[in-house]
Amino acid sequence: MRLVLLGPPGAGKGTQSVLLAASLDVPHISTGDLFRGHVERGTALGEQVRAIMTTGGLVPTALTVAVVEERLSHGDAADGFLLDGFPRSTVQAEALDRILASRAQELSAAVLLDLPDDEVVRRIAGRRVCGRDPSHTFHQDTAPPLRAGECDYCGGALHRRTDDEPATVLRRQELYRSETAPLVDYYLRAGLLRRVDALGPVAEVGNRVQRALAASRR
Repeated sequence: MRLVLLGPPGAGKGTQSVLLAASLDVPHISTGDLFRGHVERGTALGEQVRAIMTTGGLVPTALTVAVVEERLSHGDAADGFLLDGFPRSTVQAEALDRILASRAQELSAAVLLDLPDDEVVRRIAGRRVCGRDPSHTFHQDTAPPLRAGECDYCGGALHRRTDDEPATVLRRQELYRSETAPLVDYYLRAGLLRRVDALGPVAEVGNRVQRALAASRR
């Protein structure tokens, strides 16, 4: 399957993407992880996006599309993928359609993780990530580490991401409403939208996602 996962910041896209990609045996492609990887490696691209990411802005579309297109050219994405963090606008969605059309491929579905604004703020405020491996994430209230401030998996120090700071979260919500939310209408018109309630335990939300995708295959 070729999927995109949509939703506001803090909706659980990262967590559900990893679980869903594993169950479907397709690569989980996160634009956030791709960009952070470039920043950490000190590449030319990383230098371009560093300032944008720390203020909660969006990387320019042309740059984002180029990075995604290059990643989709890898062999592991030939038979399917799950995109997390892309597209973020209808312009990017149209670019993705063109990329797939050039390869005689189509998107299977767009899964929307739906979450109220107050829950978005609560989730992000308590989120902490491992300094050694940012894929290891915790939450002070709902998924705390065994030892305060320490990653359960590798012992790395936990911290709040710069783009999870309160002021940045508000900016990200504004960007989501103005630029990303219209994607809901875009994929609804295309008959690809699968809306899923993101409130509740991780496993429960994951089951809802699976049921939504199963229904779309009928």
